[in-house]
Amino acid sequence: MLRRGCLLAAALCASAGRPSGAQTVLDRTPNLSGAWVGPAGVLHFNFLHRFSISSAPERKVTSTPTFLLAAGLPERTLVGVHYATNSELSPRYPNEWELFGRFAPLDQELGAPVDASVQVGYNLAAEGLDGEAALARRQGPVRILGALRVLSGPGDERGADVAVAAGAALRLSRSIALSADAAAATERDPGERVAWAAGMSLAIPHTPHTLSLHATNTNNATLQSSSRGTGETRYGFEFTIPVTLDRYFGRRPPPPPPAVGPASGDSVVAEVRDFMFRPARVVVPAGATVVWTNGGQVVHTVTALDGSFDSGPIGSGERRAMVFSTPGRFPFRCTPHPFMRGEIVVR
Repeated sequence: MLRRGCLLAAALCASAGRPSGAQTVLDRTPNLSGAWVGPAGVLHFNFLHRFSISSAPERKVTSTPTFLLAAGLPERTLVGVHYATNSELSPRYPNEWELFGRFAPLDQELGAPVDASVQVGYNLAAEGLDGEAALARRQGPVRILGALRVLSGPGDERGADVAVAAGAALRLSRSIALSADAAAATERDPGERVAWAAGMSLAIPHTPHTLSLHATNTNNATLQSSSRGTGETRYGFEFTIPVTLDRYFGRRPPPPPPAVGPASGDSVVAEVRDFMFRPARVVVPAGATVVWTNGGQVVHTVTALDGSFDSGPIGSGERRAMVFSTPGRFPFRCTPHPFMRGEIVVR
């Protein structure tokens, strides 16, 4: 069974495409996905580690690592697998595999009133199908999350359980957020409690990685386990590692047409997003201003290869303007991410 799960996980993550963003735990809670889907062509590896401590005098530490391996596909689809090294769903099955697919038809950033996703998966420990409909909406610094889950009865149980979950993430800054959530099944087994989690999330400067530090009473991140609270409080962290596949494999798509600037003295706007300069080639007349806007989560720079100009760090949501008076061609890159390249042509 373990070998079969590994082969399925590898097959699910074999697709590639163009990147459009990266996951961040700053926009969700420890036990809710927040309708997140991976961008096409990005492989996502998340390491979730939770542990509990027994009472005195033993003070024994019990750890439960959980690994997410998933791939973003076109049309806002994510496929992947959760693997937890310990499961409480069935005494006959010590580990827990969840193979899943998630589709997000609505995106608030694209003009929809909410973010929305639908997920269907198979949990090998519960030996059944699970499903989730998730919603999320950002309102200022707050993002509200909710989910309705239909879960297979684990073990010798028959039928299905329904669970309702809700949570919120509060952005304190571009790099720090607080979050909390709760989930409850409509019918709970003896000893099963309302699931809860609370924590703080951090963006790692100059990288696409994010980190969640949290406490919870759930075992791992599958739909089954994140809906079933236990009597133990677990402490842990989650670390996200997105990998953009077309940085390493395949031919790069043709560059977009250059942005042609306006008359001298005016300005042209360019964007830094998804570890790309958009457009990568900007053509302006002498005396024009180029304004770069950072539309992503990570700090970038616009730095000339010959050292003639440097924007300095441009944080998420920030803008930086530079005037180009001398005609010529000026290749540039992002200092923290030197694979990001572009060119200014001043005529």
